Amino acid sequence: MRQLETLQFDNTYARLPEAFYRRVMPSPLPSPHLVSFNPDAAALIDLDPDEAKRPEFPRCFGGDLLPTGADPVAMLYYGHQFGVYAGQLGDGRAILLGEVRNRAGEKWDLHLKGAGATPFSRDGDGRAVLRSCIREYLCGEAMHGLGIPTTRSLCITAGEERVVRETVETGAMLLRMAPTHVRFGSFEAFYYRRQHDHVALLTEYVIGQFFPHLMNDGDKYPRFFGEVAERTARLLAQWQAVGFAHGVMNSDNMSILGLTLDYGPFGFLDEYNPAFICNHSDHQGRYAFHHQPDIGYFNLRCLAQALSPFLTQAEAQAGLDRYEAAFAARYEALMRDKLGLREARPEDQALIADWLGLMEAGRADYTNVFRALGDFKQATDAKNDSLRDHFLDREAFDAWALRYKERLRAEDSRNEERKARMDRVNPRYVLRNYLAQAAIEQATQHKDYAEIDRLRELLRDPFTERPGMEAYAAPPPDWGRQIIVSCSS
Repeated sequence: MRQLETLQFDNTYARLPEAFYRRVMPSPLPSPHLVSFNPDAAALIDLDPDEAKRPEFPRCFGGDLLPTGADPVAMLYYGHQFGVYAGQLGDGRAILLGEVRNRAGEKWDLHLKGAGATPFSRDGDGRAVLRSCIREYLCGEAMHGLGIPTTRSLCITAGEERVVRETVETGAMLLRMAPTHVRFGSFEAFYYRRQHDHVALLTEYVIGQFFPHLMNDGDKYPRFFGEVAERTARLLAQWQAVGFAHGVMNSDNMSILGLTLDYGPFGFLDEYNPAFICNHSDHQGRYAFHHQPDIGYFNLRCLAQALSPFLTQAEAQAGLDRYEAAFAARYEALMRDKLGLREARPEDQALIADWLGLMEAGRADYTNVFRALGDFKQATDAKNDSLRDHFLDREAFDAWALRYKERLRAEDSRNEERKARMDRVNPRYVLRNYLAQAAIEQATQHKDYAEIDRLRELLRDPFTERPGMEAYAAPPPDWGRQIIVSCSS
């Protein structure tokens, strides 16, 4: 394949010792065909979108052909799953084909999910299903459109293979992209193997590749941990502000770069419920929406333990303290932006908390009510009836609205200017589960992939109102409230 042969591979991870991975070839999908192609992701690796039209393309990303220069490996990692040390995990259904450098010098992993069994599959079949590939493909682009750090996806390929999950489903592969797929669990692997020299080697590798400003510092290990902690804090604050629940925040699903990684039973909030559990498999609610910041802290403790041969207890605690401070500061700043407040004032925390309390009591739609708040009028006699109607307790809303008006007047806010700012941070569209499910059903039942591409295009800019697309901003219909997602999603 002409263009794919010119991709500039630079397989730095595969040059680490083989203790870090196992070499393995993808298992091809039978009769692969292209489901969807993402030109925005292609641009990241300087791939001409016309290449997706070539008949060889689905064979390349269906596991049959390899781009010239690829060096496939399955990555080793350990982890804590649902709070319990799980031991060896690793890429059980994904293979790192290699790393491509674009003309700007940026490096991108090409990670083929669903590529077949590896030495880490633990009796699994190593396959992905079309349903889960569609969900991850769309949500990565949705998160990117929201400005949240995330993995991306180049394409989905499906084949004539049936895969057993809760039911029999269509086998598929997803080509996932990220600067690296190293995760917290990558460090845990060598700590629990008592291979501290490999912990050091991996840390040096990650610092050299992604934190080069730390390379010559004598205290680079604690500074590295602190920067990872801060990146994680900022990511979690963005999740909370936009109403995103990950669903499986195991330590092996935490990116060392602070990216949203491993989309499974995720869910965006519909009605505001801080105890929302998006994962049907999470029977104890460990990964409920409002627990996510604490789970981020827990996972950083797991990483600190893995780095403990090179961190003092005080240095580890300093990094954890940095996480808490960075999360609090970033979350409050994001929520002030969502309320259209330009300045930080002592009363803001109470104003934000009481607004969320109103939303919870009234089962208000998280995305739509924040968007509607942009139309709030601060005149003394303004009733703001259309916003008021979102709430069951009208008197409680009126009391809050009086405080909000006073707060806006205190910083000389102007309605039109404030609305413009709020509409840039409060999305009109998010990837609600029922929207993803509609695309999945069209794809799996009718091999109609148009809705996947329609959603991808819509969600690349979720803040701009699109004429004729009002239905995509609607709360879920009754059937959409019954969708069950689990770890197999």
